[in-house]
Amino acid sequence: MQSYTIGQAARLLGVSPDTARRWADAGRVATHRDDSGRRLIDGRDLAAFAVEVGQGSHGEDQAPYTSARNAFPGIVTAVTLGDVAAQVEIQAGPHRLVSLLTREAVEELGLEVGVRATARVKSTSVHIDCG
Repeated sequence: MQSYTIGQAARLLGVSPDTARRWADAGRVATHRDDSGRRLIDGRDLAAFAVEVGQGSHGEDQAPYTSARNAFPGIVTAVTLGDVAAQVEIQAGPHRLVSLLTREAVEELGLEVGVRATARVKSTSVHIDCG
């Protein structure tokens, strides 16, 4: 299973490394140390925590997003395989993205819970919110 440093986890969660470190210090997400003493988070633990953070409320002090980005780096939180098709969920900071693709693509990409992935969105219609 893939593990993530505090900095990598912070990027995937859409927070600062200091915030991710405080969450780890408070025991909100489990960590372990590698041979060089760096704190790491198991991919499955990070995936579960990403879902928890993504479902939480956003404070009023956070600036709202004004426009969606086309690339959403995140962590795979669920994979549902059918005979031909598959559904993959990615938690990218506060954003939960769901993609339908072929089972073959999921297997070729090695997508499973806890793996880092980027959802890329192409759209002919983009909605922009202000304020």
